[in-house]
Amino acid sequence: MTDHLHPEHSSVPRSLRRPLLGAALMGTALSLLGMAPAVLAQRRGQEEEIVPGRYRNNPQVEAFTARMTSQHGYDRAALDTLFAGTVYSATVARLIMPAASPARKNWAVYRSRFVEPIRINAGRRFWQQNEATLRRAEAEYGVPAEVIVGIIGVETIYGRDTGGFRVMDALATLAFDYPDTPNREARSKMFLGQLEDFLLWCRDSRMDPFSVLGSYAGAIGIPQFMPTSIRAYATDFDGDGRIDLRNSPTDAIGSVARFLQMHGWEPGRPVVWDIAQDEGSRGVAAAGADGEPYPQRTLDQFVTAGLRLAAPVDVRAEGQTSVLVVDLPSPGRPVEYKLGLRNFYVLTRYNRSFFYAQAVYDLGQAVKATSPV
Repeated sequence: MTDHLHPEHSSVPRSLRRPLLGAALMGTALSLLGMAPAVLAQRRGQEEEIVPGRYRNNPQVEAFTARMTSQHGYDRAALDTLFAGTVYSATVARLIMPAASPARKNWAVYRSRFVEPIRINAGRRFWQQNEATLRRAEAEYGVPAEVIVGIIGVETIYGRDTGGFRVMDALATLAFDYPDTPNREARSKMFLGQLEDFLLWCRDSRMDPFSVLGSYAGAIGIPQFMPTSIRAYATDFDGDGRIDLRNSPTDAIGSVARFLQMHGWEPGRPVVWDIAQDEGSRGVAAAGADGEPYPQRTLDQFVTAGLRLAAPVDVRAEGQTSVLVVDLPSPGRPVEYKLGLRNFYVLTRYNRSFFYAQAVYDLGQAVKATSPV
C-alpha cells in the first residue's frame, strides 16, 4: 500500500461504471444525494444496485460510532442517523477484489491508455488555463509543472472523471464488509481509518458526507486524494479559506505539489535515467530488478557491473546517487528498463505501481512538449 493509500491501483485501471439503482430506493437516494429528479434520471444507467439498512443497529458500526463520540466529540444520535442512511455497495465490494485470473503485465498497453491524444490535448489546455498556478506551485514546492500535470491527467483527465460513488457508502462497505480475502483484516482496518478521516474532514469543511462522490475506493476530487491524504497533505492554494479538491484546480495543483514535496521530492533532479540497449546493460538491469520502489544501490555499483546509460551522465559526480531498476514488461517484447532516482520513488508514494509512476512522467513530458513553456 502506498503512502497516498490509493487502494484501487493496478496495472489495468478498473471501470467506475455503476449499474441501475433499484426503483424502490429512488426516494431515499434523492434525499441523500441531494439531487434533483431530472439530474438523477440522467444518471440512472450509471447507478448501482445497493442494499439499504445494513448499517443500522450494526455492532461494528456501533463500536465505531462510540469511538468517534469519545475521541472526536461527535453527537451519537447524529452518527446513528448518518449510518442509517448509509448503504452497502455490492459493486464496490466486487471492484475492490483482485482479478480471479490476473492479466499479464503489459506496459505497452498500459502506457497507451494514458499517453494518448485525448489526455495530451486536455493536459495542454489545463496547463494553459492554470499556467500561473503551476509556476507558483513549482516555485513554492519545487515540483515541476509537468509532473503535477502528469499526475492529474492520469488520475482524472484533469477533473473529467472523478468517480460517481458516494464516498460514505464506499468507505463503509470496505470498512465493515470488506470481501473475504487473505488480507481482509488489514484492509478493513485501513478503510476504517479512511472513514474516520473522511467524517472528520467533512465536519471540518462543513460538508454533508452524502454529497461527496469519488472512486469505488473512496478517492476524492481532481487529484483523487484519499481522506487521510486530504487531511495530511492537501492545501488551500487558492486562499479562499477552504480546501476544495473537487472544484478548485488551484487547490488540486497545490495539494499534489505539497504531497510530493512532503514525501521527499528533490527539486531540479531527474526522475529516471534511460539504460542503454546493449545485452550487457540489459542483463545487469534484469539482475537488479527486484520490484522494490526504494533506491538502495548506487549508480557506481551498476556501472561497475557493466551497465551503461543511454544518455551522457557524469558518473564521477553522480556515482553515489542511489537508484532502483524500473522494469516495464510487455508480452512479446523485450522488457523496458530504466534507472529510477529518488524522484521516481516519490511518485510511487502516490501510487506504488511502477507502471503508474512511469506513465505520469511520460504523460507530463508529452504535455510539456506541446505546451508553450
